[in-house]
Amino acid sequence: SDPGAVRGPGDRLGAGPVTTPFVHLQVRSHYSMMRGAAGLETLCIVARERGMRALAVTDIDGIYGAVRFWEIARCAGVQPILGAEVTPVGARRPDPKERATLLVRTPGGYANLCRILTRRHLDPAFDLVASLAERSEGLVVLSPSLSLLETVRRTRGPRDLYLALGPGGARTRPYGVGVPPLTGPQRIAAARRLGIAPVVVNDVHFVDARDYELHRMLRAMALNTTRDRVPPEDLASPQAWLKPPAEMERAYPHCPEGVEASGRIAADCALEKPPWGEFVFPRLVGPAAVAPEDAFALLKARCEEGARRRYGSVTPAVRSRLDHELAIIRDKGFAEYFLVVQEIVKQSPRTAGRGSGAASIVSYCLGITHVEPIRHNLYFERFLNRGRVDPPDIDVDFCWDERDDVLDWVFRTFGTDRAAMIANHVTFRARAAVREVAKVYGLPDAEIQKVTGRLLHHWGPEAATDATQRHPLFRGADMNPARGGLLGRPPWPEILDWATRLDGAPRHLSVHCGGVVIAPDGIDRHVPVERAAKGVNVIQWEKDQAENAGLVKIDLLGNRSLSVIRDACVAVREAGGPDIQYQTLDPIDDPRTLEMMRDGDTMGVFYVESPAMRQLQQKTRRGDFEHLVIHSSIIRPAANDYIREYIRRLRGGTYTSLHPILDEVLGETYGIMCYQEDVARVAIRMAGFSDAEADGLRKVLSKKWAGRRVEDYRHSFAQGARARGIDGDVIERVWRMILSFAGYSFCKPHSASYALVSFKSCYLKAHLPAEFMAGVLSNGGGYYSTFAYISECRRMGLEVRLPEINESDRVYTGRSAVTGAAGGEAAGARGWVRAGLQQIKGLRAQAIEAILAERRRGPFVSFDDFLARVPIDPSDTRLLIRAGAFDQVGFGATA
Repeated sequence: SDPGAVRGPGDRLGAGPVTTPFVHLQVRSHYSMMRGAAGLETLCIVARERGMRALAVTDIDGIYGAVRFWEIARCAGVQPILGAEVTPVGARRPDPKERATLLVRTPGGYANLCRILTRRHLDPAFDLVASLAERSEGLVVLSPSLSLLETVRRTRGPRDLYLALGPGGARTRPYGVGVPPLTGPQRIAAARRLGIAPVVVNDVHFVDARDYELHRMLRAMALNTTRDRVPPEDLASPQAWLKPPAEMERAYPHCPEGVEASGRIAADCALEKPPWGEFVFPRLVGPAAVAPEDAFALLKARCEEGARRRYGSVTPAVRSRLDHELAIIRDKGFAEYFLVVQEIVKQSPRTAGRGSGAASIVSYCLGITHVEPIRHNLYFERFLNRGRVDPPDIDVDFCWDERDDVLDWVFRTFGTDRAAMIANHVTFRARAAVREVAKVYGLPDAEIQKVTGRLLHHWGPEAATDATQRHPLFRGADMNPARGGLLGRPPWPEILDWATRLDGAPRHLSVHCGGVVIAPDGIDRHVPVERAAKGVNVIQWEKDQAENAGLVKIDLLGNRSLSVIRDACVAVREAGGPDIQYQTLDPIDDPRTLEMMRDGDTMGVFYVESPAMRQLQQKTRRGDFEHLVIHSSIIRPAANDYIREYIRRLRGGTYTSLHPILDEVLGETYGIMCYQEDVARVAIRMAGFSDAEADGLRKVLSKKWAGRRVEDYRHSFAQGARARGIDGDVIERVWRMILSFAGYSFCKPHSASYALVSFKSCYLKAHLPAEFMAGVLSNGGGYYSTFAYISECRRMGLEVRLPEINESDRVYTGRSAVTGAAGGEAAGARGWVRAGLQQIKGLRAQAIEAILAERRRGPFVSFDDFLARVPIDPSDTRLLIRAGAFDQVGFGATA
């Protein structure tokens, strides 16, 4: 379900009828991954339609969707109740004897829930009862196990402890193995004797009874089995659906106090505002640490020093921009965030600060970013403004093979209890959904591949059956359902229908490519933490929920092109060429670089090497920095309709703008929206949006689940523009331009930062081609295959040399003629590139290390000499022979 397209009967809490006091307090959404069958939006809408005033989503061992649940529930007119079910460590299925549902009653209870969940994921010896004894303040505890409740009661008394009565409760063995289970009335009587009140729950896993099959499908996928082989004990009860309150009352006539208790607990757990939202800023630690009140003074001093270093002298323009930004940073309390990012950036000599943070002269003076914001007219308010209510984030690229070292430094410096990475919620998409459902049906792999091999990764909002009927890849008679093909024969129509229902549902967690959050008072005070398969700690939220909850993210990302630049510069220096420093290399006015950019001669050049980008460069015949910034942003897929018009206008074609405001705001891009901030600036000028409202529009366009909020902004934009006398047709056409930014787009500072890296790369290709192409090949290339880059070397006039036992390094090496060390190249050649030993397929890393270590003692004078000196497996030797590595040495006697 799409959590943004809320279609509930009311937007305000309390709208609509409330029929009974019963509230569902134990509900699993699809964030109980591979178990819960309903999305958050569906749960909230249906709950409201069935007369419920509140709902508790209590996913298993996590609050993975808590922030989104709060937003969706409030929008649907339902009071959100936060909580989670906690289960034993290592249990494949929740054991009733040891599990408990914890509901948040106070903000302090929320913090305790986060800490209990963190301990459950990180501590192999986790004990729920001991954790509740230590951290139960502010939590309501529901459990079907009287033994668990009785043990907890000894430490905290009967307050906020409830015996959960639900489907399957009579099967539980609350007093241990071998003890006969109590009947429902007996359990209620036993609880009353202990002073523990009963409460009715239904252990909801799906919305309607018919959705039981989807739940069973998910369990079969999780267990890697077919539908008919899922053990009954791994399934929820068929009655575990979101029953209307009246039906729940009829099911428990013998325990009316249990029904009433659910409403009483819901009222007790109804928080007026979410227990998150305040910005959580990192703080300096160790020798660099300062008191919070002194952070701004330190930031200002470092900016003054950096401005003199960057500009030579602080001009009036620099002073005005610096003072403006510092005033906002001071008022928003962001000083220490900039200082922490600066400390991280210091750990590497080659970085590329990008994203909206590159619009900041403060970032530029601190060395976090390298593109000059005044010269390139970068819009600071896209990054930070006084009305912004969500935290900005700074993105920094590091060499891809150095990024993990930087992350290790962060975790060592700030501590794993205060720093963690952001998670990704990996969801079902077309191919994966069809493949997994088909496996559950027991179909053979060859038949499944025949279908999934034709599917795109995303099939869009239409049903899968419609997509397969219309898409060209399914037109053949053997596939097309309309022509009696495979997809029209059972069970494929059913499989495609199930797969469509799974589209977008979360499957498991992974690690975000670089997002890190740092909390001085401990991450688990704000969000649960667990261990990812990669071995690092991750929070349970993805980036959008983390930002909405106030966690200030720092993106530390890997970039292969920075490693290419590094390796090329080192190779040139070691060959006796110029000592090129990454930080000071500024080639945006270099004639040869400009010419190659203009011609699209940019294979291997960061961000300008794709066929579409090279073609755009060739069509526009513009290789300057300013136009490259435009092109690297307008190339996004959603802007295809505007690229043709942009090229026409750039070539001098006449045009009449939709409105004079667009001429004023979009002058440098020929009246066409290109950057994210163009959306904000047009909304401000054309519809009277505030900075915060305009930034909210920009941000909501990037969220795939925010459909309803986009419609709200559409209404506000149209209303504001009409109030300023703008024609309705113009408003509609401008709004269509704005919608083209939905999902994927760049801001100008981001494009400018990437364009600077592109220019540095292109400069090296233009002047030091061999070292540059060797760097591209050694670092895994970019857009193209290794063979394509080898072909590009030959096209450039570089001699490509095969692996050689005395000359090849681990990676590719190269020498340009300009360095004076090319040697041996054919007349007129620009230099050579030699394949590294790593390029020999199947050659083991330990063999390469042994060869290089022994070669330091002297070259191999013959094949026999190699065999005598290097103890490697004969299979590795055969690979070297086949690659021609010994062609330059004979078989003579050993040295």
